[in-house]
Amino acid sequence: MLCQLEDWRTFIKEGEEYLATADAAFRKRSPAFTPEIIYNISAMAIEKLFMGFLMYHNDLADNHTMADLISSVERHITLKQGMKNDLLYIDSFQDICDPYNATYKTPQAQDIEKIISITHHIRDFSEVHTTKCTA
Repeated sequence: MLCQLEDWRTFIKEGEEYLATADAAFRKRSPAFTPEIIYNISAMAIEKLFMGFLMYHNDLADNHTMADLISSVERHITLKQGMKNDLLYIDSFQDICDPYNATYKTPQAQDIEKIISITHHIRDFSEVHTTKCTA
């Protein structure tokens, strides 16, 4: 398999860095990192990881909601229903596509623990499905 789009590894690395930041902030319970901030850092990690996967497959996402990322990734591989449900759970906290009708739900600590766990699963998925390329 040829790696068609440059910098896919950079996106994976940045996703891993966002995940490490979210994970450390949650474990340390720093008051500077509210659940909402950790949620957004985790969402950025997932977006970067999936963009790295897509770039590895010579593709880009149509949009950047979790539902749109699912659709884009599934052009290349079928995701397990549990992973799709997890991503839609993350999507349920905010809908900002329409700035005049945006909705937000503040995640709680127990939500953040689950969100970070989901983000680890996405990191593992991206690692497994981008390791064949050595170019």
